[in-house]
Amino acid sequence: MNQSNSPYKGISLALSVLLFLAVILSIRYGAVSISLDEMWSSLQKMLSSSDSMTLTERIFMDIRLPRAILCVFVGASLAVGGTLLQALFRNPIVEPGLVGTSCGAAFGAAIYFALGATFHFNTGQWTLPLAACLGAIVSTALVFFLSQSRHTGKSSIVSLLLTGIAINALFLSGVGFLSYIARDPQARSIVFWNLGTLSGANWASVFIVGISTSLCVIMALRYAKQLNALMIGEEEAQFLGVDIKKLKWKVLLINVVMVAVATAFVGVISFVGLIVPHLLRILKGSDNRFLIINSAVLGGLILCVADLLSRMLLRPAELPIGIVTSIVGVPIFIYLLQKKNYFF
Repeated sequence: MNQSNSPYKGISLALSVLLFLAVILSIRYGAVSISLDEMWSSLQKMLSSSDSMTLTERIFMDIRLPRAILCVFVGASLAVGGTLLQALFRNPIVEPGLVGTSCGAAFGAAIYFALGATFHFNTGQWTLPLAACLGAIVSTALVFFLSQSRHTGKSSIVSLLLTGIAINALFLSGVGFLSYIARDPQARSIVFWNLGTLSGANWASVFIVGISTSLCVIMALRYAKQLNALMIGEEEAQFLGVDIKKLKWKVLLINVVMVAVATAFVGVISFVGLIVPHLLRILKGSDNRFLIINSAVLGGLILCVADLLSRMLLRPAELPIGIVTSIVGVPIFIYLLQKKNYFF
């Protein structure tokens, strides 16, 4: 048993070290470079409640550090969400965006940007996350409601994905319409948010997304063995004592909450939930206990690197992080699709 666990521990340790290094690099470099000494000095002053921080130390404490930590949590949410959906539907091309979560969040955010001032529902810094989160929940609920058969009350994988495509198209049309009627600054905000941005990171968002991600990952691990049983087939899983219907709804609820909360604060970020599970399966098979834990680590690692690139490529300007993840994710995913005997 110890021998079988050692490869898991080795991969997890290596990914954790790489994640730590990526976080340090993401904090250190940007429009303003921050030295390791300044990071350490800032942490010491914070612990001693000192108000004598320099400008660079303030940038580290109030901007770079919360941004890097939020990046880790968001990457973990998207990657684990993709892992859960791929395991649940036994389909390697499923990711949170395909079941309406991301497009619904984009639609909710677009309503906030285009109509918030008109209808006076701008209640502060939490209005945008709430609007995006509600949009994600509504769109995902629509997908699962409309995909159910009238006769059996069940959703097949094919009907779920096709319904997801249709609902995505509907909500994207709504986003396009709102962008068309919005004023120029509002339209630019809609476009920028739909491409993903971590520029609004703060300690409050870190706290909320961190709690959501941590709790959902812990809950997902409780169902890892059942998801492993499901991979051999629904009938076989039922013989092993798995309640398929309850498992499906519990995993879907975990996924929607986790991804919706993360997306609500940073916008739409593509491909993280799609490619991370594939990369991990290349390393060590399809055991969901391994995939869930390490998806969280690798997802955070990839998003930290993407965020660093988004700030360095056009420095001092910032490239939307969704563009970076798409540019990097598309060729990786196409390469993975070409590998023989790769899918489940």
